[in-house]
Amino acid sequence: MPTAASDPPLAGRGRRAARPSGDDRELAILATAERLLAERPLAAISVDDLARGAGISRPTFYFYFSSKDAVLLALLDRVVAEADTAMRQVFDTPASGARDGWARAIGAYYETFRAHRALTVAWAQARSTNDEVRALWSAVVERWVQRSAAAIDAERSRGAAPPGPAARDLAVALTSMNERVLYATFSGDGPAVAEQDVVDVLLGIWLSAVYGTAAPG
Repeated sequence: MPTAASDPPLAGRGRRAARPSGDDRELAILATAERLLAERPLAAISVDDLARGAGISRPTFYFYFSSKDAVLLALLDRVVAEADTAMRQVFDTPASGARDGWARAIGAYYETFRAHRALTVAWAQARSTNDEVRALWSAVVERWVQRSAAAIDAERSRGAAPPGPAARDLAVALTSMNERVLYATFSGDGPAVAEQDVVDVLLGIWLSAVYGTAAPG
């Protein structure tokens, strides 16, 4: 798999620009939001709930965030940064073979979002109604598509993978599959793959799609 190019940093979203990102009260608001989202949907969480859980007043909350949607965006920024770091490490580290490289990439993607499963479900649901969440998530997925397409092209160029659909189209389809499978597994919305099987199932499909076999040489 090829070395990934450096990604431009995403502009911070959700927070008021003048506030330091490491402020304890800001972090308390974010931690409260993630905890409450594990218990109920965003629509059932109020600004008062977030302020109370963070041990601050409602006016103090608005000193840090303009709304609860802004909190959701700030959380998305943080987890996306985690995922991007994990994916860059995978793509920048030589793999022992095709299976190893893709297994580490899919595993990094899965483990990052599994650690924030309530947020992953909340973002997936918010994308249909929140333009900022949708735009940020689209930009993130575009970067993952570009990395995957570059890896597929590299495998074809060295003769390890056969010709097939355009690498970008294949990367879009496979990345979209990852999103839907993880959402179903984390949310229980519709048929779902068991958590312990997710990475192996996704890996087998990626390998078959890229190499024509689930056991590439």
